[in-house]
Amino acid sequence: MLNNHRVVITGLGVISSIGIGWEEFWDNLLKGKSGISPVTSFDTTNHITHNGGEVKNFKPEEFIPEEKIKLLNRSSQLAFAAAKLAIEDAYLSQENYPSPLPLPQGEGARGRVGICIGTTTGSIQAIEHINDRIISNKEIGKELISQLPPHTTPSTIAREFDLNGPNFMFSTACAAGNYAIGYGFDLIRSKRADVIIAGGSDPFSRISFTGFNQFSVSAPEKCQPFDKNRKGMMVAEGAGILVLELLEIAIRRNAPIYAEISGYGLSCDAEHMTQPSVDGISECMIKAMREAKIETEDVDYICAHGTGTTSNDKTECAAIKEVFGPLYKKMPVSSIKSMLGHPMGAASALEAIACALAVKNDIIPPTINYETPDPECDIDCVPNKSRQHPVNIALNNSYAFGGNNACLVVKKFIE
Repeated sequence: MLNNHRVVITGLGVISSIGIGWEEFWDNLLKGKSGISPVTSFDTTNHITHNGGEVKNFKPEEFIPEEKIKLLNRSSQLAFAAAKLAIEDAYLSQENYPSPLPLPQGEGARGRVGICIGTTTGSIQAIEHINDRIISNKEIGKELISQLPPHTTPSTIAREFDLNGPNFMFSTACAAGNYAIGYGFDLIRSKRADVIIAGGSDPFSRISFTGFNQFSVSAPEKCQPFDKNRKGMMVAEGAGILVLELLEIAIRRNAPIYAEISGYGLSCDAEHMTQPSVDGISECMIKAMREAKIETEDVDYICAHGTGTTSNDKTECAAIKEVFGPLYKKMPVSSIKSMLGHPMGAASALEAIACALAVKNDIIPPTINYETPDPECDIDCVPNKSRQHPVNIALNNSYAFGGNNACLVVKKFIE
């Protein structure tokens, strides 16, 4: 049974196209820096577009023991690195873990710390490598086979950091990060865990890049959410991991507290595989606010799904108008995908981190590349420059293929 146990965010780990570590990530968000550049991980000559949000300065050997790197697919490497950063940020490093946690002693105590990870494509790069070897008539080694099961991402992190509690992998496409955080929130709130490492990870891949090109929803040069002349999304990669913790434990061990999670909402359009639904998105936000026991006038900022596609942005804006009524005119709604690109299952986790930092610092990151207003998207999209603004409560919206919708409520921490 769920109760009133409070859940706070005590650690942040980021691997993204605009920065590694939350400090660089946040600094570049506020500067409006773009992480979009020409794709270098494979040849895009025969593709329609050629840009994406690759993480080009990621060095797995800086985070992962050398003997394990070849056993991990790109998604797992990104998640592993972000988890390490988050655990260290929360002062739960491997060297002293779990001693700083004042958990109950005795049998079962070590099982109070778990992990929830979300992804869209997971081991997709391993599939591509295997396909290349088949075409070239080369042997497929055990290292590649070991990278295939998607569940290896959370299980590898659990083994490395001795996380003996609940262990879950979510594959609800581009809302998966929010799903993982929401379920981690439930596990702690229901006292089935005390600490959950939660977030999302996805790699850059030929399959994703080719697919979105074929759908004709990839922008050729830049991502322009809510702009009248927007031309589509930008495929990207990355990982965002948060340490979620029972408030009493966080206070007892003097952990850093960025923000509090006060609720989330889920819905499924059950209507179309790729086209979002105003009703489904609206229901998702309403459920989240109802669970968090807040009203529309309490919300100070919405971190939009904001992919930059014509359909998604128009639908999201219509849903915001439906839920917030006349208040939508004064509601700051920005899309950090304008800078990151769309890192699939990692997107909402990285956006949750942005929300935590927004409420911590009372600053809203911008929607960059905004040039021409769209009458159908007449929201305040915080165009091009970050904004100092009181943010006590933020909504983090995420929507996915299959109609999977998730909205997370992030709140300023007040003891």
